Amino acid sequence: MTRAGFVRLFFIFFFIATLLIGCSRDPNVRKQKFLESGDRYRDKGKFREAIIQYSNAIQVDPRFAEAHYQLGETYLKLKDYNRAFVELSRTVDLVPDNYPAHLELANLLIGARQLNDAHTHLDFLKSSQPDSPDTHLAWGNFYAAQGNLGAAVIEMQKAIAADPSRPDSYLNLALLQIRAQLPDQAEANFKKAAELGPKNVDVQLALGVFYQTHNRLAEAEQQFKHAVDIDPHDPAPRAAYVRLLMAEGKRSESEAFLRQTKHDLADNPEGFRMLGDFYFADGQLDKATAEYASLFSEHPKNLQVEKNYIQLLILKNRLDEAAKLNDEILKANVHDSEALVYRGQIRLRQNDPAGAVDSLQAALREDPNNAVAHYHLGLALGMENNEAQSEAELRSAVGLSPELTDAQRALAAIEIRHNDVDGLARTAQQIINSAPNAPDGYLLRAVAEVQRQKFSDAESDINKAAEIDPASAAPHVQMGNLRQAQKQYPEAIKVYQQALDKDGNSTDALQGIMNSYIAQKQLDQAIAAARAQIAKQSSNSGFYDLLGTALFQKKDYSGAEAAFHKAIELDKNNSDALLKLAQVQTAEGSVSQALATYQQSIKDHPREISFYLLAGMLYESQHQYDQAKNMYQTALNIQPENPLASNNLAYIMLQQGGNVDVALAMAQTARRGMPDSPAAADTLGYAYFQKGVFQSAIDMFQESLRLSQKNGAADDATVHYHLALAYEKTKQAASARQQLEHVLKIDPNNADAKKELSALRS
Repeated sequence: MTRAGFVRLFFIFFFIATLLIGCSRDPNVRKQKFLESGDRYRDKGKFREAIIQYSNAIQVDPRFAEAHYQLGETYLKLKDYNRAFVELSRTVDLVPDNYPAHLELANLLIGARQLNDAHTHLDFLKSSQPDSPDTHLAWGNFYAAQGNLGAAVIEMQKAIAADPSRPDSYLNLALLQIRAQLPDQAEANFKKAAELGPKNVDVQLALGVFYQTHNRLAEAEQQFKHAVDIDPHDPAPRAAYVRLLMAEGKRSESEAFLRQTKHDLADNPEGFRMLGDFYFADGQLDKATAEYASLFSEHPKNLQVEKNYIQLLILKNRLDEAAKLNDEILKANVHDSEALVYRGQIRLRQNDPAGAVDSLQAALREDPNNAVAHYHLGLALGMENNEAQSEAELRSAVGLSPELTDAQRALAAIEIRHNDVDGLARTAQQIINSAPNAPDGYLLRAVAEVQRQKFSDAESDINKAAEIDPASAAPHVQMGNLRQAQKQYPEAIKVYQQALDKDGNSTDALQGIMNSYIAQKQLDQAIAAARAQIAKQSSNSGFYDLLGTALFQKKDYSGAEAAFHKAIELDKNNSDALLKLAQVQTAEGSVSQALATYQQSIKDHPREISFYLLAGMLYESQHQYDQAKNMYQTALNIQPENPLASNNLAYIMLQQGGNVDVALAMAQTARRGMPDSPAAADTLGYAYFQKGVFQSAIDMFQESLRLSQKNGAADDATVHYHLALAYEKTKQAASARQQLEHVLKIDPNNADAKKELSALRS
């Protein structure tokens, strides 16, 4: 080649290269290439990769409406509805007449029950394309969300009339007819949808679910298998088939099928996790943990596998392993809300409620609608004795996720402690609604019904629970509680024994037997029942606790002390036995021993308020007021609104000339927390007396005496003496003398009363 030819060729290549570089720098070309690349990934089902490419297009041109729309659609595929909503909203901001984006936004808002916001988009759909089947479907869903089934059905029928070939219209109509309790019409439309969409997995599954809910199990099985054949790579039909097998009690068949699924869907994370998730849902935690350990080894970069494995490690109390893996996730992303929740769970199990609260609050800052975070925060606050805030968090959890039955159960426990029968009935019903095939809700509702003396309703619910879980002792325990409430004690004992036959370690069942004997004034038989069960189950701490309680009641202090020591030896965390051991030691006159027990218990259980309260009262009885005040103040540091600690500390302060305003505030707290307590009324009256508000003091002292009489308590000389002093201050000498004379009838040696009475008579 001549030099001239070479030069010409060089310039030609240079010119082409320049054109190519120019094109690559053209933002319109670049954004379009990213969009097309995203489309290719989306079409192959590679949604994560598609998201990256669409995002790249938006980085080139933030106003690129098509990229925003496709990004929103891809987020919908991944069920990331929050991000989808953001991108689709941006789409309609840029292109206000984008019908598909308005349609998706309307459906998202309807699904989130934000119906007022949905209306704006629905109005656009109606004005833009009033005859479109999609417009009618969206309006039908809107009316259904309002509970207006008649209007919803009309819209679905219009959608079918507009395009009779669409299976989704028939499917939506069938679902509405199910809600309207028209199963025959619904079946016809399910079948029509399946006929029109022979390759549509969703409509095939819907028909299968219809068969299953109507107990047509053979047809359901055939339908689910057909759905699997339509798309062997879709995990959803396989999951539906397994749910059917489990409903039929076919655990081994389910496990075998999921092992095959793990092989068939080895490249699909949702598919290869199904076996481990099955073990977890079935309560087989050992198998679930082993399966996820294997999965994590095979897929160490799969974040969901790692997170599920961490959750299982927490449930198995392998906390160090869980924390190590979880810290790695948080090191990579400090804002990962799930990992922050796991950290909170770990700290809860490490008995670090303050640390758990910090982690869970951080999780909620990242994801305020995380129901699981609210639930565990409720548990952590409960461990800190902040019951009001704990209950608020639990209610937030069930408000966000009504199917979170663990949170419902925790609420039920609070309602039982507060004797909130109406609240318990509502919570039990919510549990039944969320988990109708679990016994818990029926048993909890029975507790409320027993309290309301609706005994036949309670018996029906208990029988339902026993039918659901015939191997469980719990329904028998609750039936025993029912018979006990009906004062049918021999029958109660018989039913409680049936519970023990099913679960030899049921403390509730043994306690029921013993309480039934005690109600019949047969304390020796109660003790014998405890000893008989201990002979069968000698390592049950709760059984020794019950035996010690009965022996204490019989005033067999040495026997009671030995039983409580054994209970504590078997379970050092048995705080009830520790408390009662100190009470026995006090009754035996071993005050120093009792105080030593309380001090050791405080060291082992630093957040258990009962130990501080009882130690404080014991110090107070020994006139060691500084030590008593320290115990009560520590209890208040843990639980600032504790009424008993507030009452006792306030009374000591008033006796010793402490700050009256502080004592008054604590006495008011005690009175609010213990409105039926004569002692709290007396303490508040004494605080008013020292403040010089004598009429209010008189009112409180009279209230204290009224409450004592109402509660059947012994007449309290101290309250009468306080009332006498208040009468004296208000120049009611006759009433003061009457009260002082009454004090001396109760306590003839009361020197203070004698002195005051002498002064009044002189």
